[in-house]
Amino acid sequence: MLSDLDRRLVAATQGGLPLVARPYEAVGAMLGVSGEVVRERLAALLEDGVVRRIGAVPNHYRLGYTANGMSVWDVDDARVDELGARVAALRGVSHCYRRPRHLPDWPYNLFAMLHGRSREEVEAQAVVIQALLGEARRSHDILYSTAILKKTGLRLRDE
Repeated sequence: MLSDLDRRLVAATQGGLPLVARPYEAVGAMLGVSGEVVRERLAALLEDGVVRRIGAVPNHYRLGYTANGMSVWDVDDARVDELGARVAALRGVSHCYRRPRHLPDWPYNLFAMLHGRSREEVEAQAVVIQALLGEARRSHDILYSTAILKKTGLRLRDE
């Protein structure tokens, strides 16, 4: 169960941290506590698993990256974890993860989000991944974004 302060903290940050030089202090000022208390409570919520992570979510379109594609790969299951870690470390890959296949229609088990200023840039990044995967790769595709989806974090239910 969340304390009153934790509930107010989640409510104050569920739309994102303020875009200021010292966001924890700004949130603390709204809640009547110090920025250090905000940091401590967020760390405790992370440790307890209430909050999974705190991170920046860039708007790739506003940064000029208008060709965004999820590259999907059919990779040998015995090597997918090892190779996925290497793919995740590549420049231009914002996130990379393993997912179950859904045969016979969906053979892909490795996903890597690629960002570029053009489809040609994204496809060049996919060529690098293809070379890295080598013989462990059987097939792949790139699914390009057609809309910007609103990303949201932890939300409190209205009571």
